[in-house]
Amino acid sequence: MLASPEVAGSLGLIRAVLTAVSSLHGHLREHPAHVSGWAFGGVSAGIALSDLLVLALRSVADWRAAWLASAALAAVLTLVSWRLRPERAPVTASTPPGIGGRSIRTRRWFSVLFASYTLEGIGYIVAGTFLVAAIEQSSPGWISSGAWVLVGLAAVPSSAPWTRLRRRWSYPDLLVAALVVQAVGIVLPALIAGVTAALTSAVPFGATFIGVSTLALAAGAHLHLPRAVALLTAGYSVGQILGLLAVTPMLRHGYHQALILAAIVVLAAGTGAAMLRVGVPHEGALPREGTPVQRPSPAEATADPGSGD
Repeated sequence: MLASPEVAGSLGLIRAVLTAVSSLHGHLREHPAHVSGWAFGGVSAGIALSDLLVLALRSVADWRAAWLASAALAAVLTLVSWRLRPERAPVTASTPPGIGGRSIRTRRWFSVLFASYTLEGIGYIVAGTFLVAAIEQSSPGWISSGAWVLVGLAAVPSSAPWTRLRRRWSYPDLLVAALVVQAVGIVLPALIAGVTAALTSAVPFGATFIGVSTLALAAGAHLHLPRAVALLTAGYSVGQILGLLAVTPMLRHGYHQALILAAIVVLAAGTGAAMLRVGVPHEGALPREGTPVQRPSPAEATADPGSGD
């Protein structure tokens, strides 16, 4: 079952999203947050566009023709974008890593964020791989493809609003909200059959899956822990492997049990984000954007913390 073209395509999509989010975050992290949000929306537009193409070819060709047509579309878009050159990122001051107790505290709360994001990787891989298949079991064939189009369309503008909301709420607040909404979207087709539930579930899932990655990686970067984004990406990847291994025994009974488990795991990720919210005040290890950077003077940096005046 895991070797089917649909599942292979879903896995390829998920890896592409993960790679794109990590790469774009690295290139755009010095720009305003909403800029990276719209850049991530390009990944979502590609999801919607490719599935519209497959939907159009569904009645006149098989999956091989759709696969080749998608490859041709990707090649055309690559040629169009090849000549684009990114703007030079603005030079901004960065906050140095904490020292002493602050460094230990930062590592402790990064571990909570790491666990939460790894759990999100488990839930997302299961939903992204089997959500369409579960919908196809209980709805007409075109609904499953239409649902994935809605996932892409809902994801196009999603990252920018999530990052703009950072002006009023902290990263943990937004992560909790996004993960709860995503869990609802994942579990809905497992609990309620029919076209309405299938199409409705696509919107909250699409509106959050890239937003969660954007928020989690940005939160990791704000912790100022070395290689935070790389470590979070590795944890997310491990979560994807564990997620598929965990649900494989359930697939003999259909996809509904797998989706319910995925929703529970995503809620557990939200619990981790809530712990982060309680343990890290706004002015602490997750500073709000725009917080002035205070660097120690050379004398303070070299002074013995336990020495007097």
